[in-house]
Amino acid sequence: MRRTFLLPFLLPALLAAAPPRAPHGLDLAVMDRTVAPGDNFFAFANGAWLRTAPIAPDRSEAGISVDLTELTDARNAALIREAAAGRGAAGAVSRKVGTYFTTFMDEAALEARGLRPIQPALDRLAAIRDRHALAQALGETLRADVDVLNSTNLYTPNLLGLWVAQDLDDPSRYVPFLLQGGLGMPDRDYYLDPSPSTAATRTAYLAHIAKVLTLARFGEPQARAARIYELERRMALHHVSRVASEDVKACDNHWTRQDFDLKAPGLDWAAYFAAAGLGAQQAFVVWQPGALAGLAALAASEPLETWKDYLAFHALERGADVLPRAFAEEAFAFYDQVLSGTPQQPERWKRAVDATSLALGEAVGQLYVAKYFPASEKARVQGMVANLLAAFARRIDHLAWMAPETKAKAKAKLAALKVGVGYPDRWIDYSGLEVVAGDAFGNAERAERFNLRRNLAKLGQPVDRGEWVMNPQLVNAVNLPAMNALNFPAATLQPPYLDPERPAALDYGAIGATIGHEISHSFDDQGALFDATGRLSNWWTPADLAHFEASADMLVRQFDAYRPFPDLAVNGKQTLAENIADVAGLACAYDAYRLSLGGKEAPVVDGFTGDQQFFLSFAQSWREKRREPALRQRLLTNGHAPADTRAHTVRNLDAWYEAFGVKPGQALYLAPEARVRIW
Repeated sequence: MRRTFLLPFLLPALLAAAPPRAPHGLDLAVMDRTVAPGDNFFAFANGAWLRTAPIAPDRSEAGISVDLTELTDARNAALIREAAAGRGAAGAVSRKVGTYFTTFMDEAALEARGLRPIQPALDRLAAIRDRHALAQALGETLRADVDVLNSTNLYTPNLLGLWVAQDLDDPSRYVPFLLQGGLGMPDRDYYLDPSPSTAATRTAYLAHIAKVLTLARFGEPQARAARIYELERRMALHHVSRVASEDVKACDNHWTRQDFDLKAPGLDWAAYFAAAGLGAQQAFVVWQPGALAGLAALAASEPLETWKDYLAFHALERGADVLPRAFAEEAFAFYDQVLSGTPQQPERWKRAVDATSLALGEAVGQLYVAKYFPASEKARVQGMVANLLAAFARRIDHLAWMAPETKAKAKAKLAALKVGVGYPDRWIDYSGLEVVAGDAFGNAERAERFNLRRNLAKLGQPVDRGEWVMNPQLVNAVNLPAMNALNFPAATLQPPYLDPERPAALDYGAIGATIGHEISHSFDDQGALFDATGRLSNWWTPADLAHFEASADMLVRQFDAYRPFPDLAVNGKQTLAENIADVAGLACAYDAYRLSLGGKEAPVVDGFTGDQQFFLSFAQSWREKRREPALRQRLLTNGHAPADTRAHTVRNLDAWYEAFGVKPGQALYLAPEARVRIW
């Protein structure tokens, strides 16, 4: 679940007369009833809030998901402090959680230690004398920090990103996926786009590189920064676009170990893989082969001294939060203030919670679910999931355009879907991770290496479909198309998304639409490429596939027409998978809601019918606004459309028109033949 966008100011006059908000119902106070639902449903549902709600100074956005994240972080901080004081859950892993957090919090110790923790790494980089040693150093930066199909992170500042997952051609085995990386800014467009706003960002980034080098006492920081930036710009020239990186069939390129020397010469691959822990691996998937070849060529052509400075700069960047305060402040000044418009750095405890969750995520998750996610809530969500799966199956049965053989394969895939609710069945074993009191820098480095080793250890082992890629304390959800599995973290399954004390219509409109969204990802433009086993396989008849693709093209055009800024529109192709899942998921949730009524009508609450409550709950679940730089970054780099456009998914459902009397001539009205009906 992800959210976005600040609408224009709207008149507040009549809102004072609105009924007070029910404790567990629709949030009536945030609505703007001066707006016609058919003209701007997002503003109708959220307009008063949009006008008045502030964005916290340490945030780039405001909204429901931010509120839940803040609440969850505060809860986790209390749990972690209890563990540190020996008052919480007993056990070695709880002590590690507490030690990691308290050591990260000790800024005085970080100041006292200065650059000493990172100096050995900087000395090793300074000692590089040839391309063989360069390849070793580049290989040592490989981290398990990228997940392609789930778009949780397509950006890595390391030369290459690693994703260890099922082979898309043989789901019974794990393979390492390698992806383009190496950039300090989030996407190639930040280096190549000619617009004034991105040009200003480039200038700020160059100054940022120089400032980091100055803090680390490097000589000639301006000249070094210029060379580092130019190296990254040349890397960006070889990168492929976000849209191209989501073309699963084009990106599923199987290479043997020997192929790297033949297809991507320039980098000493033997040294690289040995240093990365992949020396014995013979099978790989290369996601962007042209980019990888270009990066390898740069390893041979660019001056060795430039590469050494580049690696030193990124080592400093990676360790900014566990080095003296000036490094963290400088990282914030660029990555948060410039790129996202956030004026104030979050308090240290919030960053400590994030860092501890990054290092020991499921250990923190165990503490969280033990206190905040009772078995009754898990059972209730599992019941909703069952209803939504049944509704989706009925939708498949009633697709007039789909051939029986395609329907049978779609239902087989739906039946095989593995849904994880709240937390994984088996927790990660952190016994191999050493956490040392007083060594924040070392703890972070050891945690990264532990995570890498844990992922590499999957190679050669049976595929575990029960593995989670999200921590239970994360406000989000995910579909894993190659696993044919879903994760719904516990922190998402709480009010206002899920609330046992309110009408069912509201839960189906909020968390129900999210569950439907994630189910539908198994059948979006990417998920539909995989069969019930997770194999990349065409299970469609030609006519069915043509119909599906035509509907997808309609949705691309619908979202291309949304323009948050005069100079920047939503990219319908880039956001297609999420938009398909929104349309199909909302339709599925609506059907499940109607099925839950058993043929009766829901009671009217606060003057709204059950259907109106359902759609308003959906729109309110997307309540969010972002600072302009953050929204621009999202439009350029993210697979999710802004929140208001996602809330306007309702315009594709006939029931919404009936519920709110939407007529031709209103801004959101679509003629029946223009409404996108996928699944």
